[in-house]
Amino acid sequence: RKVTDTSSTSLTLLLQQQSKSNRAGPQISAASTVEKRMKTCKVFSPTQKIVAAAKLMNVKLNQCFRGYPLANGSVLYTPNGNMIFGDNAILKYLNNSPLDYNIDEWLEVERDLRASAKPDTILAKLDAHLASNSFLVGGSMSVADVAMICTLISIDPNLDKFPSVQSFVANNSGNPIFEMAGTSQIQDVEMVVYSTILSLYPNVDDAFFEVPVGGSNMMQKAKDVKLGHYQCTAALKLFQILKNSKNSKPEVVKGGPKGLAQSIIDHLPRGGAVDTSTCNIAGPGFIMLRVSADYLALKVAKLIQSDGPKPRRNEHGESESVLVDFSSPNIAKEMHVGHLRSTIIGESVSRILEFTGHKTHRVNHVGDWGTQFGMLIEYLKQNASSKDISGNSVGDLTEFYRNAKQCFDEDEAFKKRSQLNVVALQSGDEECTKIWQTLCDISRASFEKVYSRLNCTLTECGESFYNPMIPGVIEKFKEAKLVTDDPSGAKLCFVDGHSAPLMLQKSDGGFGYDSTDMAALHYRIKTLKCSRCIYITDYTQSQHFQMCFAAADKIGWTSDDASAAKKVELMHIGFGTVMGEDNKRFKTRSGDTVKLVDLLDESSKRMEENLRERLNEKKANITEEELPGVAKVLGYSAVKYFDLHRNPTSNYVFSYDRMLDTKGNTAIYLLYAHARLVSILAKAGDQFPEAMAKIQAKESPALSLVHPSEVNLAYHINQFDELLTTLLVDLLPYRICDYLYALSNSASDFVTKCKVLGSDEMETRLLLCKATGLVMRVCFDLLGLQYVMSI
Repeated sequence: RKVTDTSSTSLTLLLQQQSKSNRAGPQISAASTVEKRMKTCKVFSPTQKIVAAAKLMNVKLNQCFRGYPLANGSVLYTPNGNMIFGDNAILKYLNNSPLDYNIDEWLEVERDLRASAKPDTILAKLDAHLASNSFLVGGSMSVADVAMICTLISIDPNLDKFPSVQSFVANNSGNPIFEMAGTSQIQDVEMVVYSTILSLYPNVDDAFFEVPVGGSNMMQKAKDVKLGHYQCTAALKLFQILKNSKNSKPEVVKGGPKGLAQSIIDHLPRGGAVDTSTCNIAGPGFIMLRVSADYLALKVAKLIQSDGPKPRRNEHGESESVLVDFSSPNIAKEMHVGHLRSTIIGESVSRILEFTGHKTHRVNHVGDWGTQFGMLIEYLKQNASSKDISGNSVGDLTEFYRNAKQCFDEDEAFKKRSQLNVVALQSGDEECTKIWQTLCDISRASFEKVYSRLNCTLTECGESFYNPMIPGVIEKFKEAKLVTDDPSGAKLCFVDGHSAPLMLQKSDGGFGYDSTDMAALHYRIKTLKCSRCIYITDYTQSQHFQMCFAAADKIGWTSDDASAAKKVELMHIGFGTVMGEDNKRFKTRSGDTVKLVDLLDESSKRMEENLRERLNEKKANITEEELPGVAKVLGYSAVKYFDLHRNPTSNYVFSYDRMLDTKGNTAIYLLYAHARLVSILAKAGDQFPEAMAKIQAKESPALSLVHPSEVNLAYHINQFDELLTTLLVDLLPYRICDYLYALSNSASDFVTKCKVLGSDEMETRLLLCKATGLVMRVCFDLLGLQYVMSI
């Protein structure tokens, strides 16, 4: 068909052309053309064009395992049960204007460009159109633009003669909708097995493959890698369905679950993600599967080509706003060991969210308001001016606090003046405000010493920020008729499932934690427009936050006005206690709370002593000048990892000896394993510069995985995407630690059993070392652990 300028094509001609056979794919039936567009569709084997177009049109694509023999590619199943195949036919369906013939015309141009051996004529037409238009149709991107950009990227023509086309691609290809996250290893294995089941038993409903609420997936990672990489329980579930079906033939279920499992294995396609030669049956009918070496090699190669795992955006490529509330020390007090867990867990959670494309607010809800400041201001008025204390440390303030508390408890006149100071501070009294500000400034400087050691970043937004908002929030509860007036004068809010109420206002008219946290929730949901708020505190505050969340839900803050189904997610991650060797709260020998700076510096000091011994024994690859810096990185990372590698809800005993151990699941072991891989690559650069130059230029030949340790390492490398999928559900950093430890063990086994430098397989093995290092460094970053390239 002749390519025409759609802007001058008559409507009659377009209608005539529209009635002809659609060369871009099968025609959509009349019913599906006019059916109501839904937010969700099922799709089999989607291409980049389909994924990008769905993001553009805000359509959610759910994975489907049911293909269609005639389609030979992607298949989209509409909510009304229609089936559409052919990329451009699917794009037409996704388009919000099904009768937009201009889009149809440009999709035909795109199809011709894709099929043409000599595309210059088509590119010239395209260039002429884009010379006066930013997009193909209208003033914004359409599915036609999506198709054209994807094709231009894939065929990669020489665009030097077509500047308008060149600008079109350059200006739009960076749009987040074109980011293709790809499927994970386990998803590809699922696709092979589940599509095979559907080819054998086509009457099986799609719901068969869905994970029930509270249930587990039929495809899971095998507990023992010696038996297989994955195990599938589909045959057990399928047997029950076929056994109870009136339409099933007796011979189908005669062999029981094992017979069905064997039938599935026998029909698995060769040459895909699954190594069909190693499949076997375990137990009552578990299908044990191994990933094929060729598939593993291709996936590792892609990871290397992209310079490691890439940040994954959320489903529609949009930047969702998420808030993480963590650390939260008190002004005029030292940060102690009790602040460790909230700070490092919150940092890691923030990094996970940022890596997956969320706009993340890292909020430090410091305790900078309340009655305690009245007594501290009074004590400092009597004993020092704000100018006198400006040079003091927070340690001095901690001593001031103790003395002020003693005066407050023992001197009634002092107590009265302290109470008046609170009123004066809240009213903006100049002297009180100046002292309060000085206390805050000194405290911030002290906090920063901790945060710099822990490699943490936060934005302070303390209790004082929300204080002016509290009366307005209470008024909203009154308007919603959710306030109960207590006889004492307090204003209460009762929520379902809790016998005690939230106290929105005290009987004396003051405000407490309940008041502040409800004001903070309202600000975060309504002003910051956060779709998710995550609070990280010790587990004893769990009930308090569940009550706050219930109240926010009851008043309607968590529901989207446009859709009641879309709700703001409120989440509390509670953590246990850091214990001493006596199984009590970790304290100094004198019984004082351990200062966090001292705890971190002690770890660094011990690590420096250890490294100096290794340096003297010529077992270290660092210089004397590098030693202190390396010791700090290892010492601080050791403390963080020792906490992060366990479920946050558990208590644990703090032990320098265990966390600084070079063996076992410790940061030191992981960092040494990483440094060993880096060292191998460095030696390769010195001894085999040509081979290493090819690897750095990404010109080395394809990986060939033969040795079991090579296959095992590649299998673990490729599990990163599976890890990310799990992390997005519960945000628990210990899952990264478990993965890192398994990956490091696989890498250690690999370099022990497989000679790298000078071997016939050197290039493949160097690529495995490089890929492992790339993944490890991303995991270190997600945990907030600093690392070094040599130890």
